[in-house]
Amino acid sequence: MKTYLLTINLKEGRNLVIRDRCGTSDPYVKLKLEGKTIYKSKVVYKNLNPVWNESFSCPVSNLHQKLSVKVRASTAMHMFFLALMRSNCDALCVSSMCVSPHHAKRLSDSHRKVQLWSGVLSITLVEGTDLPEDGHGDVYVRFRLGSQKYRSKVPHGLNPQWRERFEFNHFQDGPNILEVEVWCKEGRKYEERFGMSEVDLSGLPVGQRQLYTCVLSHGRGRVIFLITLNPCSGVSISDLCAPPLEEPNEREFMYNKYSFKKTLKNMRDIGFLQVKVIKAMDLLAADLNGKSDPFCVLELGNDRLQTHTIYKTLNPEWNKVFTFPVKDIHDALEITVFDEDGDKAPDFLGKISIPLLSIHNGQQITCPLRKDDLEKLTKGTISLELEVIFNPVSSKQGRASMKYVNEIFMKYEMFSCLFSSDRAVLSVLHYIKSCFQWESIQRSITAFLVFLLTVWFWEFYMLPLFLVLIIVWNYLQVASERAGQDLVSVSSGLKRLNETESEKRGLIEKIHMVQEIVITVQNLLEETACLGERIKNTFNWSVPFLSNLAFLMLVLVTVIMYFIPMRYIVLIWGINKFTKKLRNPYAIDNNEILDFLTRVPSDVQKVQYSEPRAAGWHSPLRRKRNTV
Repeated sequence: MKTYLLTINLKEGRNLVIRDRCGTSDPYVKLKLEGKTIYKSKVVYKNLNPVWNESFSCPVSNLHQKLSVKVRASTAMHMFFLALMRSNCDALCVSSMCVSPHHAKRLSDSHRKVQLWSGVLSITLVEGTDLPEDGHGDVYVRFRLGSQKYRSKVPHGLNPQWRERFEFNHFQDGPNILEVEVWCKEGRKYEERFGMSEVDLSGLPVGQRQLYTCVLSHGRGRVIFLITLNPCSGVSISDLCAPPLEEPNEREFMYNKYSFKKTLKNMRDIGFLQVKVIKAMDLLAADLNGKSDPFCVLELGNDRLQTHTIYKTLNPEWNKVFTFPVKDIHDALEITVFDEDGDKAPDFLGKISIPLLSIHNGQQITCPLRKDDLEKLTKGTISLELEVIFNPVSSKQGRASMKYVNEIFMKYEMFSCLFSSDRAVLSVLHYIKSCFQWESIQRSITAFLVFLLTVWFWEFYMLPLFLVLIIVWNYLQVASERAGQDLVSVSSGLKRLNETESEKRGLIEKIHMVQEIVITVQNLLEETACLGERIKNTFNWSVPFLSNLAFLMLVLVTVIMYFIPMRYIVLIWGINKFTKKLRNPYAIDNNEILDFLTRVPSDVQKVQYSEPRAAGWHSPLRRKRNTV
C-alpha cells in the first residue's frame, strides 16, 4: 500500500475578520485531516494581514480524505479534495500543495530529519536605544524562530543593557525569519508592546559574528544584538542495530576528537552523548481501553529529540539510538514519557533526570519513572544504555547557564528596591556598574584613578580612620541644623502628612504589592538556602568531579596568594574589570564563583536526580524470595 506525503507552504492571510476591541485580531491557522489536528501555525498578534511563511509535511494514505483549514477570527474552509484549496484562498493564501508517493521507510526518514539541526545560532542581546520615554515599567525582549522562543531578563531604565547570551537550533529546511519584539511591563497587569522587527537569516555566513541594529516598527527605538551561526555535528537518530559508536573507527575518532591535545580547537563542543532508548515497562494506562500510545522526549539543555509513537501498549519497545553534542558536562539528560492523544495535548506518563557525570558507559540501566516534579515515583520503568565521551579540561572551562545567576541578582535588586527607603544600596550598585560599563567617560576615568591610588597607598589603619571621618562629618551636619530644626518641625510634619495622604493607593493595589513582596522574600530566602546547600555539597563530595575541581582551584589560589601580595592581586582584578568593556564592547559580565556554584546540585536536586540501576538488578529482599 502506497503512502503519500502532503506538503503545504503556508504564506499569508488577507483581510481577516476583526475580533478584538482594538480593531485587530490574533490569527493562527489549524489544519485538520478527518477531524484530527495535524498542524497548528504560530500566532501573529494584532494583525489582519498576517504573514506566516511556514511549511508542513504530513503522511496521507487516501487522497479522498477531508482536509479542513480553520483560521481563528475567520471562517473555516472545508475541502473534500486537495486540489480545491487553490480556489478557496480569499481569506488564506497557500502558495503550493503537492502530493507525491513515498514508501513508508522514506517517510520515516523524512520525519527523522525534521528533528535534526545542522547549526546553532548564538545570539548575544546587547542593549536597546531610543526607546519611548512615555513607557511605563521595565523593558524586555522576546525572540522567536519557528517554535523556539526566548524571553530576556527585565533590566531597569529606558535604554537597558541586557548583556545576555542564548542559543537557537538552526535546521536546514527550517524557518529563517527571526522575530524580535520589545515589550514594556509594570507589575502584573500592565504590559505594552513597543514594536517588533524581523531578521532574515538565510544569508547569514557560517562562523562569523554579525552585528544587527533592528529598528522597531513605527520608529519606536532600536535593539542591538549579535548573531553567530556555528555548524553543529553529532546529532543523529538511528536504529538500535546500528549505533554510531559501534561503527568502524567511530569510537576511536570520538576519543581523539575530545582528547587533551584538541582542547583549544572548539571550546563550545566539549563532548558527545549517545542514548539507547530500549523499552519501557508497566506504564500508566491513559486511554479508556486500558492502554496507552507512548512516546519519549529526550532533552539535554536546549536540545530536544523525540521517538516515534507505539500505539496501544503499556510495554513499548522503541529500540532507537539518539546522539547529542555536549555543551556542558554538568547538564542533566531529561527523558519524559508521554501518551499521544490525537489533536489534544499529550498526557504525562513519567519522567527521569540523569546527570551526565553519573553515567556509567556501556551499562544498561533501568530507571523508575517519576512525577513531573521528579520528587515522587510513578508507575513504570524505562530501560536505557548511555555513553558519554568528553574532554575534562574543556568541560571545566564550559560556560554555566547565566539565567540562574541573573535571577539571583534581579531578585536581590527587587528586594533592595522594596525595603530600602532611599534606595541607597541600589543606587550605589548602579553607579559602580556604570563605571565599569563606561557610560560616562569622565566618571569612569575618575573612578579608575581613585581605585588605583586607593589600592596602591591603602593601609589597614585607614579603614577606622575613614569611619571616624564619617562620624565627625555627620556630627557637624547635625550641629549646624539643630538650631533651625525646632522652627520647621511643625511645618515639615504637616507637609509629610499631606504627602502621605496623597500617595495612598487603592486596596487592591496594596494587596498586589504585599503579594509581590511576600513572593519576592520567599524566593530570595529559597535562593539563599539553595546557595548554602550548594556550598555544603561542594565540600562533602556530593559530586566528586566538582569537589576535585574546587580542591585544585583552592590549592592554586593558596599558592598564588602566598607568593603574590594581595595589593597586586586586587590591582590586576580591578584593571581587568575596568578595561573589559574597552577590550570587548559586547562582553557579558559574569561571576566565576556563582557560575561554579550553579553547577553543584542542591539537596532538592540530589533527590530529583534518579539513581539508575543496572538491568537485572534485584534487591536483597527480592533475591531472598527468589531463592525460597
